[in-house]
Amino acid sequence: MTAAAASVGAAPNAPAAPALLERLRGQPKLALIVGGAALVAVAAAFMLWSRAPDYKVLYTNVSDRDGGAIIASLTQMNVPYKFAEGGNAILIAGDKVPEVRLKLAAQGLPKGGGVGFELMDNQKFGTSQFAEQVNYQRGLEGELARSIESIGTVESARVHLALPKPSLFVRDQKKPSASVVLALHRGRSIDEGQVSAIVHMISSSVPELDPKSVTVVDQRGNLLSAANAGARGLDVSQLKYAQEIEQGYIRRIEAILQPILGAANVRAQVAADIDFSVVERTEEKFAPNQDPRNAAVRSQQSSESSQQGTTPPGGVPGALSNQPPATPSAPITTPRAPGAPGAPAAPGTPAAGAPGAPANGAAAAATTNTTSSASAAATGPSSLRKDVTTNYELDRSIRHIQQAAGGVKRVSVAVVVNHLAGPDGKPRALTPAELEQVRNLAKEAVGFSQERGDSLNVVNSAFARDGQDEQKAEVPIWKDRDNIELAKSVSFYLLIALLALFAWFSVLRPLLRKHLAPPAAPVVEAPAFAEPPIDPNDEAQVAEQSARQREADRRKADLDYAQQVAEQDPRLVASLVKQWMNP
Repeated sequence: MTAAAASVGAAPNAPAAPALLERLRGQPKLALIVGGAALVAVAAAFMLWSRAPDYKVLYTNVSDRDGGAIIASLTQMNVPYKFAEGGNAILIAGDKVPEVRLKLAAQGLPKGGGVGFELMDNQKFGTSQFAEQVNYQRGLEGELARSIESIGTVESARVHLALPKPSLFVRDQKKPSASVVLALHRGRSIDEGQVSAIVHMISSSVPELDPKSVTVVDQRGNLLSAANAGARGLDVSQLKYAQEIEQGYIRRIEAILQPILGAANVRAQVAADIDFSVVERTEEKFAPNQDPRNAAVRSQQSSESSQQGTTPPGGVPGALSNQPPATPSAPITTPRAPGAPGAPAAPGTPAAGAPGAPANGAAAAATTNTTSSASAAATGPSSLRKDVTTNYELDRSIRHIQQAAGGVKRVSVAVVVNHLAGPDGKPRALTPAELEQVRNLAKEAVGFSQERGDSLNVVNSAFARDGQDEQKAEVPIWKDRDNIELAKSVSFYLLIALLALFAWFSVLRPLLRKHLAPPAAPVVEAPAFAEPPIDPNDEAQVAEQSARQREADRRKADLDYAQQVAEQDPRLVASLVKQWMNP
């Protein structure tokens, strides 16, 4: 007992659990305060757990160097972060992602593997032309890769350009080409329109690069670019434009017929023939002048030539025709015989050509020739030539016609109308007048043109009853997605409520009842048998009673001492119990 007492004196005064429970039993208000604090702590922990920040991806697949720089910056900004499984992504609170990205971008993070035109900032003196060309090509590839990575579905991109050397000879010139490798985000895909946009962006950034010379491949090795679109004659934008035109016609038809027939009683389909050919034509027409008096003269040229005193050559070709002419004789020196041509007529002789005279055409012609010969002899032979050329302006019209692509060549429309409810409630077919009204409204809605070759077909028939609504009704309630999501949310909150009720009825409420209940009145049990009263005059009985009282006091003192030792030094009690169990 002495050693135990020494150990108890050396042990620290630390309250044990039994002492705390005993103290709580003696003070009911303290137990209530502790229970309420525990309940508040549980509620606060649950609220903090439910309001925990939703971590979202900040960056993925960054290099080790960029990852270390990003983590250092996040530590300086006091932004909590964590890594995804595998360490391939850095996660931060979702509401801080845009702000942190802007701050990191201001610091130039992440730098990434690609470089842009910053290569051209620090050019060394004496750099060769080949090195400059390589740096320019690397910078252009990096800038194009950065532009492609700005697309939401693209995680990373690599661009390879094949730029041939320029040549002075046309036959030796080669066209550039490009290839792009895309790494898409997990669970995402890229459509043909985005691929076409990437191809046209690259072809517009490189001089003389044909879009057909650009190849786009994803990380799985699938060819994304429509390299053979030219052979098939198809274009994604053209198909999309045709679908938009058809859907626009369908909306017009249904919008004008549904208020009359009902939303579920009209179905329409349109097939549009679109002309995507680009026609460019130039016409030049010439028309004759309708009014010569008002005709415009473009140019007029006249030439006149005359010769006098020379006899033009004539006769049969040969030596005789080359002889010089004979000496002419004047008529005044050579007497003329009466009746000769040109001589004065005798009296009583009628003049030549007069009535009754035997003059004929030949004589008149001879006389005329003789006279001409005499005149030519007097003045000499002469020849006159005059040419006049006049050019008039013609009526001319020039027309340059450029027809844009996307014109509608022909439209085919099909409209189905359901039977309407009659006065008796039974479905009935539409009358010819009502069908004609529906047909006219559909024609006006699509801009029907008979010259264009459009066709319209309106059919009145009863719709089948296995529609989408009945299919939805046939789906069981437990298989409906909306009901499943609702059940999940309700189950979550119901589980929380059950846990709270369990904690209240199983833990908190019994404790409160136990410590807040008023102390029960001591129950004095009647002894099983009544002890005979002690005679004070009997010394033997008095001595026996005193001995029993002393034994009870000693036992109580030993129990109090043992409890005090256990509270002050539990190790000593544990070692003592261990010795008792292992003799």
